Amino acid sequence: MADDRASHSEKHKDDGVTTELIIQADTENVFEHDSLDPLYAAKAKILNDALQEIGMGKYQWYLFVVAGFGWLSDNLWPIVTGLILTSVTNEFAFKGPFLKLGQNIGLLVGAVFWGVGSDVWGRKLSFNLTLLITGVFAVAAGASPDSITLCSLAAVWSVGVGGNLPVDSAVFLEFIPASHQYLLTVLSIWWALGQLLGSLVAWPLLANFSCPTTVPPSPCPRSENQGWRYFLYAMGGLMLVLFVLRFFVFHLHESPKYLMGRGLDEEAVEVVHKVARYNGKSSSLTLDMLRDAEGQFSPSSGSGDPEKSQPPIMDASALGAARRTLKSFGWDHVTPLFRTRKLAWSTSLLIIVWALIGLAFPLYNSFVTYFLATRGADFGDGSTYITYRNQVILSVIGVPGALLAGWTVELTFLGRRGSLAISTILTGVFLFASTTARTSAALLGWNCGYSFTSNVMYGVLYALSPELFPTKDRGTGNALVAAANRVFGIMAPIIALYANLTTSVPIYISGALFIVAGFIAVLLPFEPRGKASL
Repeated sequence: MADDRASHSEKHKDDGVTTELIIQADTENVFEHDSLDPLYAAKAKILNDALQEIGMGKYQWYLFVVAGFGWLSDNLWPIVTGLILTSVTNEFAFKGPFLKLGQNIGLLVGAVFWGVGSDVWGRKLSFNLTLLITGVFAVAAGASPDSITLCSLAAVWSVGVGGNLPVDSAVFLEFIPASHQYLLTVLSIWWALGQLLGSLVAWPLLANFSCPTTVPPSPCPRSENQGWRYFLYAMGGLMLVLFVLRFFVFHLHESPKYLMGRGLDEEAVEVVHKVARYNGKSSSLTLDMLRDAEGQFSPSSGSGDPEKSQPPIMDASALGAARRTLKSFGWDHVTPLFRTRKLAWSTSLLIIVWALIGLAFPLYNSFVTYFLATRGADFGDGSTYITYRNQVILSVIGVPGALLAGWTVELTFLGRRGSLAISTILTGVFLFASTTARTSAALLGWNCGYSFTSNVMYGVLYALSPELFPTKDRGTGNALVAAANRVFGIMAPIIALYANLTTSVPIYISGALFIVAGFIAVLLPFEPRGKASL
């Protein structure tokens, strides 16, 4: 044990140039010293060193794929309801915003339930169940006999969808080395692919197997309107396939930082060594390193007076872990996110940004198909074929946006905050500009700009948020911002019930909200670029 302590100490006292030392120094600049439990922070740095020592290997790249399924699902299902909106309202003769309302309520419940739950019972269970729930209830929704059943099942499948990003971002971030944290932004390519996949599948199914939209509406029997049902069967079936790949093909280990935060140091060390072996490497991490960290916080280590020794700040015993488990459904994971003025400011601004975008994005994007169809009719090309062709073009444009986000967040003069602020403001600007379109091509062009910058925006936002929450409270922090996003998202279909969607008013509101959110992003106090997440 003495040898282990010596070698570990030498590694971090070395002046110069080791990656491990750089990571520790940078980590101290992410949060204030009193923003986190000092013992937890010390152990988190040791685990960061161990993950950096292992490097980016086979396990992390496989995780990049299976975690990407969550990003794909998160963007796929909100546009699913938008794509089927016209068909289901023609068949069931009800107000389409009720479908979006049911979905957004489910997304809210899912974000809170799975986000907080991942801090209580761990990441594995939540990570594996969300896709299963989505797939089962989406397939069932394809057989809906009426609008009430469809809206109810949309709410239930959305409970699964809502848990993807809060959980999956935490899982991925807690397994990758600090040198590759930018990949959390690049993961958003899956988000763009989700929109593209939905649009490509919807195009032939909805264009060829749906009732024509007429004014006034004509009868639309089920036998002539099977396209949206085929679409739900296809997308729900895809979720079940992805669940099988996650659960039966890839073996997810519990997050080592989560285990450490629950006092399970031995299990955390074991997971790190399993990942190292899977990558064909070895790790120098030992249990003694984590245990030795506790001694750094007893006064006897500096005063030479053993009688003044005090227990570590975090009770890492089995009893302490049990107590935390019993209390974890309370505020124990919320209050640490507001522990100091600077951390409270960071958390509050993140919640506001997510809330504003949560209203702006669905207010426009959920009804973009309808808007393009009505404006297309004004321009003489409002056919179903043109509508879904344009939707596919917009989806394709989003893919390079996600890749650009992964590059800009690593630029010194931009970082996470600058990339988020600029992309969010530009998203609003493109929406305002789209109202000036006088031709179909101009409208499509402005919307391509919007699609590109909004994918950059979401790529940065989904990566920045979990980086600004410590691991032991990350699921709850993700749940808070996602809940704000979903609560305001619920307001979008309510507005749509009373607003005239054929006018530009919803676009002006959305554009203004994006621009305000962009300026607020500049005020975020922490910049995680080049720093290891705790």
